[in-house]
Amino acid sequence: MPVRLILVGPPGVGKGTQSALIENRLGPKPLSSGVIFRAEIDAQTDLGELAKSYIDRGELVPNGVTIQMMLKRIRTSEVQQRGFILDGFPRTVRQAEALDEELKKAQIELDAVVSLEVEDAVIIERLSGRLGCTKCGAIYHRINKPPKRDGFCDNCNSPVIIREDDNPETIRERLRVFRENTAPVVDHYATQGKLIRVEASRDPEVVYSEIKDKLIQ
Repeated sequence: MPVRLILVGPPGVGKGTQSALIENRLGPKPLSSGVIFRAEIDAQTDLGELAKSYIDRGELVPNGVTIQMMLKRIRTSEVQQRGFILDGFPRTVRQAEALDEELKKAQIELDAVVSLEVEDAVIIERLSGRLGCTKCGAIYHRINKPPKRDGFCDNCNSPVIIREDDNPETIRERLRVFRENTAPVVDHYATQGKLIRVEASRDPEVVYSEIKDKLIQ
């Protein structure tokens, strides 16, 4: 049976790492909202052009456009067969409620929502050393996961850089925004009995094992 998950957690909590482990071992397709946005915009699809029009004006992309982009991927034959891992979406309770409604219409049932939880100090340490690929978005860390070739992505050989928003003060603000906007999503899914809480400061393999064990309970 395909696995269908949502990963929720603040920036730097390890959602990308766990998505890769879960994909490799259980098979579901990671669906990152950021990657999907870039792909739709680069492909100049109708949804991409609509999203770009808001972004160019400095406005938030409306929930309806974001949800349609995500559902477009969820409805593909590959994702129907493999299942999915939503990463970076839903970010607000309004998005979660709208997603619930659309999944119900599509007769798609979520298996679980995994809340990855880490102390702020750990996240600040992780993110302040983070490097990102300028093309494919792959994430590295100067200490914990450096690229094989200094300054260049292992996947596509494009330059990797420290993002401007990965300095400690900016990270603290991002964490505050997460707590304000996205943390209530955890409560939303807790009331549905779908929430799995996992302490995510440990070794990624330990974190993955706990997720897997709780999924098959």
